[in-house]
Amino acid sequence: MSRRFLSPEEAKRFYDRVGRWQDWQRFYEGPPVELLLRHGRFDSAEAVFELGCGTGALAQRLLEEILPSHSLYVGVDLSATMVKIAQERLGKFGERARLVHTDGSLRFPFEDGTYDCFLSTYVLDLLPPTSIRNALKEAYRLLREGGHLCLAGLTFGRNPISRIVSKVWDRIHRLSPSLVGGCRPLHLRPFLEERRWKALICSVVEPWGIPSEILVAQRRREMEPVQRRNA
Repeated sequence: MSRRFLSPEEAKRFYDRVGRWQDWQRFYEGPPVELLLRHGRFDSAEAVFELGCGTGALAQRLLEEILPSHSLYVGVDLSATMVKIAQERLGKFGERARLVHTDGSLRFPFEDGTYDCFLSTYVLDLLPPTSIRNALKEAYRLLREGGHLCLAGLTFGRNPISRIVSKVWDRIHRLSPSLVGGCRPLHLRPFLEERRWKALICSVVEPWGIPSEILVAQRRREMEPVQRRNA
């Protein structure tokens, strides 16, 4: 069965409709995100970019508890409803937090090498493979040399229960992606180009039997040689 993905307009309509209900997913997203925050080097980041800011809950956590007090945050989302909710939540941070409503394109109006961290949680698993690669190319452009790519998303299970959950989820997505918000399990690691990224952390967490992959990678400098593993 061929796979269909939600178009940017379909995804926008879905997440505009979901709105504040988006935060209910914390019961399975919480532990993977905690692991990502622990390994993402956010405590020394001066500027963070988030692809898919959602309700701004994660941004609020970063700005209140983890980022240095002078750090800047920029988040983008294609849902006007999500951006509005995030603006309400992050308004108290003033100029430290900037939110942008996008049209779903994966090219953003910011200069090369602007950010220390590129963050995206449960967004790439909505996108078709070509768009995932384009998002990672944009992450490479936006990050400073040595900056960190911090990703989390649905993946395939490793124990009997999570294998069943991920297979059922994948099957539902193939039948009707809108039933699962456009998200499906996938492996993020194969999308990293070795010439661009040095993988630091790649782990799977399975709270409530729902498996998520956490990936932290460091941006290589241009033309940096890649050490090949011995065969």
